[in-house]
Amino acid sequence: MNVQVTGPYIYYTIPILGGINITQTTVSCLVVTIILVTAMIRLGKGLKTRPEGAQALAEKGVLLIRNMVVDSMGEHNAHWTPFILTIFLFSICGSLIGMTGFLRSVTADLSCTLVWALTVTAIIWYNNIKRDGFFGWLKGFTQPIAVMTPMNIISEIAQPVSMAFRHFGNIAGGGVITGILYTALSMFSAIVLKLVASGGWITGAALALTGALLLATGLRKHKKGRAILGAVSLLVGVFGILEALGLLSGVPVLALGVPAVLSLYFDLFSAFVQALVFSLLTMVYIAGSCPAEN
Repeated sequence: MNVQVTGPYIYYTIPILGGINITQTTVSCLVVTIILVTAMIRLGKGLKTRPEGAQALAEKGVLLIRNMVVDSMGEHNAHWTPFILTIFLFSICGSLIGMTGFLRSVTADLSCTLVWALTVTAIIWYNNIKRDGFFGWLKGFTQPIAVMTPMNIISEIAQPVSMAFRHFGNIAGGGVITGILYTALSMFSAIVLKLVASGGWITGAALALTGALLLATGLRKHKKGRAILGAVSLLVGVFGILEALGLLSGVPVLALGVPAVLSLYFDLFSAFVQALVFSLLTMVYIAGSCPAEN
């Protein structure tokens, strides 16, 4: 099995500052940015007092995020709604854009999620310094006792690192697992179909006929196991006949559709979950640096 895990493809290197690479991730980020900005401009035009259609849907989405921000951060932090909404939408779109097949998921690149996490950390530090002053913020690293200083520093570093790796790892890992399973199924398909085809089309026909009988009796007697076995035998038999006739040579037919099914979880479901988790962590961390005024 030959499964290679590689980074984003480099389209062009700008020959300045030691070379600035324009990668798949760079292009994907630009495309997602254009899509979101265009959508926001479009939704912001011709607003009606009584919303309908896309405007009503957009307002419900914004209100949902605002309520989530208020519940997690407090009413005094409601002004963070646009920032949280931007992270949430960019995360979802940045993950789903990989389903196009020719663009790379931006969240499958650690450099992207790490920048988001460092931005959140910078906001937290800014709020702490604004509230306690620079020396008051530094003093917090020595509390409650001086020996805790190294642990406090490690905690500050671990926060953005954990946020970045959690998001990146789940999205990139899903793509790797899908690739490994597809390769394994392709190899299994080649072995099985060549084995069936080695006996000629008669072997495939016998297998297909047996599968059809098992499928029919399984459906009639409500035997799910028999019906599934019959369906598999029928498909393998039919594909074996086509392989023997040279019509499917080299085509991984037993792997067809599997990546699409896996994509429902690893790309679609996981994209929404990771966007929500990253947004919730962002709200929790920022809320800690922006307490309500007494």
